[in-house]
Amino acid sequence: MPKVKSKDLGLETVKLDPAGSVRLLEEKVRQRHRNRLVLGQRKEEERRLEHLVLGGEDDFIHKLVSTQPLKLSSAASDSSDDEEVADEKHQVEKQPVWEDEDDADNANELVDMKHQYRREFVRHVDEKTLPRAKLQQRLKAEFEKAMGGVPEWADLSRIKKERQAKHNSDDEQEEDDGEDDLLTRTGNYLASSESLPKGILRMKNCIAANQQRTSDARLTSVQFHPSAAVILTAGLDRSLSLFQVDGHTNPKIQSVFLDRFPVYRARFSADGEKVIATGIRSKPFYVYDMIAGKITPILAIRGLEEKCIKRFELSPDGRFMMVLGTSGVQHLISLKANELVGSMKVNGQANAATFSADGKRVYTTTDEGQVYVWDVDSRRCVNRFTDDGCVNGSSIAASPDGRYLACGSVSGVVNLYTCDECHSKPNPAPIKALMNLVTPTTSLAFNSTSEILAMASNEANEAARLVHVPSQSVFSNFPVFRRKTIYLAQMMAFSPHSGFLSIANNKGMALLYRLKHYSDF
Repeated sequence: MPKVKSKDLGLETVKLDPAGSVRLLEEKVRQRHRNRLVLGQRKEEERRLEHLVLGGEDDFIHKLVSTQPLKLSSAASDSSDDEEVADEKHQVEKQPVWEDEDDADNANELVDMKHQYRREFVRHVDEKTLPRAKLQQRLKAEFEKAMGGVPEWADLSRIKKERQAKHNSDDEQEEDDGEDDLLTRTGNYLASSESLPKGILRMKNCIAANQQRTSDARLTSVQFHPSAAVILTAGLDRSLSLFQVDGHTNPKIQSVFLDRFPVYRARFSADGEKVIATGIRSKPFYVYDMIAGKITPILAIRGLEEKCIKRFELSPDGRFMMVLGTSGVQHLISLKANELVGSMKVNGQANAATFSADGKRVYTTTDEGQVYVWDVDSRRCVNRFTDDGCVNGSSIAASPDGRYLACGSVSGVVNLYTCDECHSKPNPAPIKALMNLVTPTTSLAFNSTSEILAMASNEANEAARLVHVPSQSVFSNFPVFRRKTIYLAQMMAFSPHSGFLSIANNKGMALLYRLKHYSDF
């Protein structure tokens, strides 16, 4: 018998004769035909199911508007309803994540309480061991104490109430749709509230305002330009720097170096054309004219006998520069003539002072806990009172709307007063005593709408708080818990329309935050 070429079938090599080859070929043809029939049946079954669910182009529209739904659609609807009910029952009746079968089985197992990780949960010296269930109760109580109560995700009663509220809102959907239709036809004449809500302040942490030129030493001053999107930083590195504020890159505009002149305080003039800077131990101070690009040293003020000029404030109307001198004397200097206009003296030492928003009054706090109210034009004291509970005043700020006065002390307490009572009553009572700081309050600042009071201390890290003035409550999300970024806050400042907040710290950074409630710079 003639041999044919061997064929490898994968398992073994077999030699086939011609007749066997023909039979094998016929079997392959029959198998291919059977496969084609099976594939045809599968495709036909798929087309039938697809037609049943979606139908043709005309059937699809007809089934959407038909009052007799398909059985498959009805079944799917019933199944969906059943799943929703089952899911709701499961969500309401679900168990807390800290309870499982293994814990229940080992509830009476004794746990060694002498272990170093469990010693803090021992209540008595005789507790050498403790049942596992009792230890878990103590762990749970400690967790809730640290969290300030039961977390929302673990409060089953809250979940049940939310689901009930959702169910009630679904029942009222038809009524809401009618209201939406009314608003569509007539327009929404109900304006949303523009007042700042309390509790949580919507804000974004931006790149540092002076990121393109951070200071090698402590920043002592930060301030926004009164009309342009520009911020000023100054510090012990003997420089004044200007940056454009965009919240993304904050490009540097210019830096001015002052030889052997560590800057104690720097401020924009009221018109925003000049920067006035004083040093730590220097009587002369500098005036930087940004329009002319010229730096002018002011070597002496006619009639001023102070040996050092460093603490000062500028009046909002641009007329005066008030210098806090020694022995409780405050000097008013005319910025136009660069000469002394008059002086005002307090008992003790004047620790801080501020102008009212209209520039007509000056408020001074002293080391004896006294607050003085001065009339600028006459330089006469119109009222004096003791800051409630204060032994040594450290900072003071007046709100832009003229309604509030905030007085800080070395104990960290900040008293909030109404200006009307401070002007007339001999012993005004604070509307709120803010006790969120425990070190001396060294910086106070109101935002442009008088809705936020920023207060900080430069003697402790993260010692900065933002207060919602209308409710006299502190915003709970600032500073961010366990994210240390505010190192010894030196000064705080808001932008002209409260869109940004900046904090100068001792690391040479001007931290920048975007306050999302306010749309303008």
